Amino acid sequence: MIAWGSFSKTNLDISNGFDWLRSLSVVSRTGYRLFSLASVDRVDEIFCSHDEDTKIAERLFSSSLVAVVTASEPNKLKVCHFKKGAEICNYGYPSEILSVKLNRSRLVVCLVDSIYIHNIRDMRLLHSIKNMAPNPAGLCTLSLLSHLAYPVSTECGELQIFDAANQMRRLKLKAHDSPLSALNFSYNGVLLATASEKGTVIRVFCVKNGQKVHEFRRGVKRHVSIGSLNFSTCASFVVASSNTETVHIFRIDPKAIEQAERRQSIAVDAAAANNASSSSDDDESNAGSDPAAAAAGGGWGMGFLAKAVTSYLPTNVVTDVFTQDRAYATIQLAEAGLRYECVMAKLEKETRLLLACEDGFLYIYSFEDSKGGECKLIRAHDLRTPLHGITEVDIVGNENDENTNSLNVTNMTKSMLPAPGTYAGVLKGRPADRMSADSDWCHDLREAVEYPVKVTVPIYDEMQFPPVTPITVE
Repeated sequence: MIAWGSFSKTNLDISNGFDWLRSLSVVSRTGYRLFSLASVDRVDEIFCSHDEDTKIAERLFSSSLVAVVTASEPNKLKVCHFKKGAEICNYGYPSEILSVKLNRSRLVVCLVDSIYIHNIRDMRLLHSIKNMAPNPAGLCTLSLLSHLAYPVSTECGELQIFDAANQMRRLKLKAHDSPLSALNFSYNGVLLATASEKGTVIRVFCVKNGQKVHEFRRGVKRHVSIGSLNFSTCASFVVASSNTETVHIFRIDPKAIEQAERRQSIAVDAAAANNASSSSDDDESNAGSDPAAAAAGGGWGMGFLAKAVTSYLPTNVVTDVFTQDRAYATIQLAEAGLRYECVMAKLEKETRLLLACEDGFLYIYSFEDSKGGECKLIRAHDLRTPLHGITEVDIVGNENDENTNSLNVTNMTKSMLPAPGTYAGVLKGRPADRMSADSDWCHDLREAVEYPVKVTVPIYDEMQFPPVTPITVE
């Protein structure tokens, strides 16, 4: 077995109309590498750095912007334009950076007890969430709609959904009895999937009101470690990998989503009606207070069965038996104990399962969305050695700055005497009458955020991603 390092999250983006462009970033002790997947048979390496031991390399979909954190400077975030081979800026934080999340409007940095939210177009610090419950895994997730979810308890699986676009808390919900181990939004931002440290149950919630949409039974083994938890691009499936030899794919019923969105208003109306009539029919309400009978919907047969079962088992166990769904499809791996990052995407107009493993291989499986069942391995790509026909670019940044107890921002273009190899040195050769240090810094940052292709059909709502006005960073 080769100790390759770890794979960061596989990013998906729209390119060439409505085709999905697959992008994979790989981090190791010698730097990071970026790959794109054009087909089942082809993986292209588009960038390779020989920088240093890299902990995090998060690419903004298929743009040129990459957020990098190295082992030698775990408190510093480097924002890079990899196609230019340039470090745009870097930020220092009070403690080690555990995770970084990006979308087209926000960049989120998660520390053990705090979260920092930046405007990705100019890297202004918009908001900070401090004095959080310890989050040593840096667990958080950011949707395309800039909803941010993160755990708020070390005793149970309680989480907070925060609106990073408007800097305000939305809702708090208790997803599990045990602390959280994984959570992720669907690509349309409507759903949120969660798993606890036990790893036996996967739950899906409606982001709008926190109502539960599905509860899936992953297995019966206790304390299974969930490696990845991701939605398909169409938000119809959830794929979960763990340290066992089985990957589970669960199917989401669209009707269950509609019911969850309506459930809150129905519950409010029902509570109001019960409060209004409680004084006149207390005897009748006591007769229908059995939770098993209520869950059975009043049917005699199911009500009788539920009452019989509840005489032997707790009510919550009966509820779990009747409501938990099993896996729609599975993948049987050759070896357990390895970490896999799994996603579902379209390759050559067919739905495929992509498994990036820490052993240095990318595995591609077939998937029959009409019938499910066991998925078959159709191709494996060895990513341990550089691929042919690529251009390698080294990223060289500024000299290290001393970390402080507060957020430290370093703008490379502020130096009056730029050193060779810095981003300011790259800008030095431009005519003086055509550049302003700060405006060029913002210009290259916005340029890195943009996608490399143009489409005739609007992909994003202009209300969600309005045009950006140039801002001077002081």
